Amino acid sequence: MSDTTIELSKEEKALIDALEKLNIVSLNNVVKYMEQVYGISAAAPVAVAAAPAAAGAAVPAAEEKSAYNVKIKNAGDKKIAVIKVVREVTQLGLGEAKTLVDSCGMVKENAPKAEAEDIKKKLQEAGAEVELL
Repeated sequence: MSDTTIELSKEEKALIDALEKLNIVSLNNVVKYMEQVYGISAAAPVAVAAAPAAAGAAVPAAEEKSAYNVKIKNAGDKKIAVIKVVREVTQLGLGEAKTLVDSCGMVKENAPKAEAEDIKKKLQEAGAEVELL
């Protein structure tokens, strides 16, 4: 880009203000229309518009993990059922499982995704609120 300052007229400023208020989809439609009708190339604006989308797409890929921790957020109303599931999953004794449920502790650490989701499902069916970390 050059360091030259470009002065805009009132009409041009109004147009820029209107374009800035558009969401990405609407702005993309305007750019495509201008390309089609006026034969102009909008390579730079398209690249700028694509950058936020690419950044947003990178976030889920970064969150894709191979191992998860299963943590109880809240035991819920059916605490006994939750304790039974914790005992089944962890092979802990009754006292240890009860303490884990009471403290809203970590049920399983570094579990594969499928196993973590299965444990989460079982705990939720028993009435607990669970999160995968």
